[in-house]
Amino acid sequence: MKADTIIEEHTKKKFNVSGNTIQQLLAFSSLIVLVLFFTIASPNFLQTDNIIGIFLSTSVTGILALGATFVIVTSGIDLSVGTVMALSSVMTGMIVVNADLPIMVGVVGGIATGAFCGFICGLVITKLKIPPFVATLAMMMIAKGLALVISKASPIYFTDKPNFSKISLGTLPGTSIPYAVVIFFALGIIAAILLSKTVFGRFTIAIGSNEEATRLSGVNVDRWKIMVYSVAGLFTGIAGVIMASRLNSAQPALGQGYELEAIAAVVIGGTSLSGGKGTIVGTLIGALIMSVLTNGLRVLSIPQEWQTVVVGVVIIFAVFMDILRRRKE
Repeated sequence: MKADTIIEEHTKKKFNVSGNTIQQLLAFSSLIVLVLFFTIASPNFLQTDNIIGIFLSTSVTGILALGATFVIVTSGIDLSVGTVMALSSVMTGMIVVNADLPIMVGVVGGIATGAFCGFICGLVITKLKIPPFVATLAMMMIAKGLALVISKASPIYFTDKPNFSKISLGTLPGTSIPYAVVIFFALGIIAAILLSKTVFGRFTIAIGSNEEATRLSGVNVDRWKIMVYSVAGLFTGIAGVIMASRLNSAQPALGQGYELEAIAAVVIGGTSLSGGKGTIVGTLIGALIMSVLTNGLRVLSIPQEWQTVVVGVVIIFAVFMDILRRRKE
């Protein structure tokens, strides 16, 4: 059975199509309910500055979630995205500030760092047969340590590089829309095309649907898995550059915890943790839900520790809903 046949049979099943649509509608409805609730609870929520802040926050978490979508569709997981993002930020800072090279070189270096980390994860998972959970957990620790070692545990500031902050905080002419938001939605379009319109996306879905059947059909599963993790790492590297630009500094200790928000955004958007099913539109909605929730709690002056508790509950709920969907299917 060819990989394309597996996908066709998978997508022809009525419950899959309706399940994706229903999940996206539920996620979008939840987003609307959250916006209405926080708007009623606080008059400050719908202020222009706050809305821009929500989208800026979403641009980082959302880009991480876009990359994580490809990994989760293959029924894998990536726990390293947060610390790899921090490492990518640090590498960008080292190139731009310490080495005094052009900003574009630093941007490419930061993105390449993320892609390389993803490549290593894919290599370890496919060639050493280490489970994705363990492999990416190890990469999370490695990236965290390297970020601290390379930066000597100190933030790297881009004070002497004023144009660097414009990558994230610069706005479209005549508008107040930050470039980070534009980059986020542009990457969303690219990710949607990759997942639904290319061979890469078809094989990604096929591997998640039935890896063994895909392998028996003649597909080099290991090679495509390495590509998936590399692409996810590339998205993580971009998020690292955006984060550094937004803060105008590379913070080596920042990043841990972002992986949970990214995974939650993906699952809330309808991507199944068992693999073989997922949409980029759902991930975009899920990322907005996480940002609105976090921002709304902050606007209501909910203590940081309770914000963390709420995010944890949301993650449990999202995974539970995924389990229910799989049981129905």
